[in-house]
Amino acid sequence: MLVNMRDLLAAAKDGNYAVGSFSVANMEMVLGVLKAAAELKAPVILQIAEVRLKQSPLELIGPLMVAAAENAETPVAVHFDHGKTLEKISLALDLGFTSVMFDGSHLPLEENIAQTKKTVMLAADYDAAVEGEIGCVGGSEDGSEDIAINCTRPRDAVRFAQETGVDALAIAIGNAHGNYKSTPKLRFDILESCAESVEVPLVLHGGTGIRPEDFVRCSKTGIKKINIATATFDAVEKSVRTCYNRNAVQGYYDLQSAEVEGAYENAKRHILIFGSDNKA
Repeated sequence: MLVNMRDLLAAAKDGNYAVGSFSVANMEMVLGVLKAAAELKAPVILQIAEVRLKQSPLELIGPLMVAAAENAETPVAVHFDHGKTLEKISLALDLGFTSVMFDGSHLPLEENIAQTKKTVMLAADYDAAVEGEIGCVGGSEDGSEDIAINCTRPRDAVRFAQETGVDALAIAIGNAHGNYKSTPKLRFDILESCAESVEVPLVLHGGTGIRPEDFVRCSKTGIKKINIATATFDAVEKSVRTCYNRNAVQGYYDLQSAEVEGAYENAKRHILIFGSDNKA
């Protein structure tokens, strides 16, 4: 069933677990994520980032994501991730997304607050949740940039959450988008300080490559939404490649099944780590 993201995160906060937010690029990935969610009785979030719209146009994949959530067996929120423009954020809301993000992490704090508030006001007309971001998560969503990590200052996070009225806040604690070159060393001291002083649920971006035990610690320390993007794409590509190497692809539908399977296995693994199984 299609639900608001703020409801999923509120339940995660009460239950002391995190909800997986899985980036998708096509129907096969959507089917794989929802297969895992149904099997494990888990709430999930389907998401797509604005930078990915060149490959998956929002006006095409957006209605698919919303329809899939409406017909899902478990609670599913549909989220527009890393929104850069009010134009695309507005389109996502019109299409029925129940959550949107304005990513102003690259802006000075004052401007980030001002622009995020515009998104909050816009989303209010749809009763949609809003995610903001403060501090710079390393890398970039599409791998085109090597943005340096700039960890969140807890006092700035408090101010940002209070002044914008966001429903969720993504923070930077040494995490980065894409594949890590080495095992990340997360700043749990910053996370703990933010969790103690910020009332809204916290979000972890750049989940690919983080150790399972660190995921668990994050989920028990204020992080209630964990984004999984690169790991999904990598798992789907690996599943397809494995099938070809085994000569198991005899036609298109074998290829489709391999894509679904890759997304399913990846989502299943992360749901179990995040502790959101049997929480639907």
